[in-house]
Amino acid sequence: MNLGNGITTNAQLSYPALGKGLFPGVLLIPGSGIADKNETIGVIHKDGPKSPTPLWQISQYLSERGFAVLRYDKRGVGENHTILDTNVWGNVTANDLIQDNKKALNVLIQQPEVNPNGISIIGHSEGTLYAPRAAIDNPLKVKNIILMGVLAQNPVKTLYYYQVVTSPSEYATQVLDKNHTGMISIYQIANDPFLSHIVVPFSVLHANNTKGIAAALIKEFGTDGYISINKQLKPSLIKTYENFTDSNSLKCNNLGPCQMWWRSINNLEPNVSIIGNVSTSTSILILNGENDSQTPIQQAFLLQQRLAEVNHPDHTLITYPNLGHLFYP
Repeated sequence: MNLGNGITTNAQLSYPALGKGLFPGVLLIPGSGIADKNETIGVIHKDGPKSPTPLWQISQYLSERGFAVLRYDKRGVGENHTILDTNVWGNVTANDLIQDNKKALNVLIQQPEVNPNGISIIGHSEGTLYAPRAAIDNPLKVKNIILMGVLAQNPVKTLYYYQVVTSPSEYATQVLDKNHTGMISIYQIANDPFLSHIVVPFSVLHANNTKGIAAALIKEFGTDGYISINKQLKPSLIKTYENFTDSNSLKCNNLGPCQMWWRSINNLEPNVSIIGNVSTSTSILILNGENDSQTPIQQAFLLQQRLAEVNHPDHTLITYPNLGHLFYP
């Protein structure tokens, strides 16, 4: 798919196996960071478990039930959570991704097998920032938007510290520290995809197996044994947060997004301010795990409250007990 300025991205359209004629179309918008069209979560290591691919699962489920589904890699991103073009990825902005989403929507609408007036857009996580904007610009084409793991407020100002410092610290204390000693081992972090994805540099995650990740953690903390959650792990997480939010830093963080994107997303009008502009003819479905540690359920409540205030006629919020950001336990 040509995104303009010589930039292309890999896209895939899945058609139903049965039937002919016009199919309802679905556009899947990938979530935060370095996201491919399958939204491969984490990094696949040769000695590790298979990573979840939620957008691939959703596309297969929908295409088997009569929907034509388009999904695409973010610009500069390739298969298996990799960066194909560091220059493209390093300079991407929120507006670039909004425009890419709109171009993908036009590609879907133009397919002769797709009903151009029956389009649904599914956005997950960061994708929930972009789906409403595409619907606002295409009120006659977009019939439904589905927001999964929703962002209502500005993620920089309200969510990032929670995502990078508060939530991982609580996770280490409540989940990994089974004996309640205030300590966890280096190898617990190395084998945990949630914590290692935050603490370990992104290049190490891609280049090494679990032993390599452990070596990076030993270098970071100066030990191959146990570390204090409050005195060692939490300060390390705070350092990650400060490095990433430093406006003078030009390097991409281990979480994926770069400073160009970071600054642009900080200036983006939040969903809670623009959701009222979605056409009353467009249905809005909000889905959120009640244990979501990246987009807390309060974000979904805020968006639902705003839709009620503007009297949007067709909006629904469904929450899932015990499920997290990826709708896994």
